[in-house]
Amino acid sequence: MKQVDFIASLDNGYILQPKNSRLAIAEWTASGTSLGDTPQFIAPLHIHHNDDEAWYILEGALGFKVGDKEIEVNANQAVVVPRGTPHTFWNPKPGTARYIIIMTSRIRSLIDAIHATEQRNLETLKELFIRYESELLELNE
Repeated sequence: MKQVDFIASLDNGYILQPKNSRLAIAEWTASGTSLGDTPQFIAPLHIHHNDDEAWYILEGALGFKVGDKEIEVNANQAVVVPRGTPHTFWNPKPGTARYIIIMTSRIRSLIDAIHATEQRNLETLKELFIRYESELLELNE
């Protein structure tokens, strides 16, 4: 994905993270879940030990497990997950969800590393999470 300077359209998968910034913002989509099917987790249950993370839903809905609470967040609503809090998220609806994610540069680096690895087995993923001061709690298949 192309990195841009301090102002940009988030269209086409751009992630806005100015040089020397510890913050990144992106607009992403999540495919829907067919009625009666188990939702597919966008990320496994995990913790970021030193980083907060936030989402703003533009269209559709996302389901979140934050700590021991499960919630559904709809368009024009936001979620902030404080560092040290176990969390995961998914699209609970049939339609595509469109959302803004705000993350630290370390979380972005973790996501980039996960997408770049060819071996997405439990051991490799756990090592990646540790490298980026996070912890993989469950691997949802």
